[in-house]
Amino acid sequence: MGRIIAIANQKGGVGKTTTAINVAASLAAADCGVLLVDCDPQANATSGLGFRKDPERPSLYQALLGEAPATELLLETEVEGLTLLPSDRNLVGAAVELVSAPRREHRLAEVLAPISHGFQYVLLDCPPSLDLLTLNALVAADSLLIPIQCEYFALEGVSELVDTVERVRQGFNPALELEGVVITMFDERTLLARQVADNLRDFFGDKTFETIIPRNVRLAEAPSFGKPILLYDVRSRGAESYIRLAKEIMEHDRERIAGRTTTA
Repeated sequence: MGRIIAIANQKGGVGKTTTAINVAASLAAADCGVLLVDCDPQANATSGLGFRKDPERPSLYQALLGEAPATELLLETEVEGLTLLPSDRNLVGAAVELVSAPRREHRLAEVLAPISHGFQYVLLDCPPSLDLLTLNALVAADSLLIPIQCEYFALEGVSELVDTVERVRQGFNPALELEGVVITMFDERTLLARQVADNLRDFFGDKTFETIIPRNVRLAEAPSFGKPILLYDVRSRGAESYIRLAKEIMEHDRERIAGRTTTA
């Protein structure tokens, strides 16, 4: 079964979708089978991989409501080994329509169960809110990756997300782990960015990824061309950073597996 990683931060504009797209592409480039699930009604991960936003195309919305199996919704991307389960604006309605549904928090886990075994990694790009869609992602996930921009309110928002994770562990998914915190949109020229990065490392310790994602013009341009940075400009600082981040994630996996083997 593939490792399911939710990528979430209820604060918008922190590079969450950029991280989801480019980690997914970098893992696929390392010969891992990857499924990226766009759980955000804004569908930016879908358009960022070259698929126009189309409310007529079946998407995660139909899967969550039981109207279509996920196997019929998968789209192959330009990146070999990277598959997309798309989103569209209809997904806004799912949060309302599922409110009275039985096991509403487990719908995404049930959607992924028949298909996740076909991938080494399943990445869930969450909306910038702590709503039912994000809750579904956290219930379905093995771990949570948190992108954080180095700005004044960064830690305040993250503490709220960490509290939510703890409630999810207690009520729905006791196995949920913190995959790590990745510092994004980092501008090394500013004192504030360096101070916030130090505060995040103090707060999260070794759960902070060593890789830092810099502010990078090419990285910001890539989504408008419907491409991950590996296809848009593989020599850019942004591409190099996401390749390193993907390697860290794979190394975490190897260490986790080695630890289980040793314990056994």
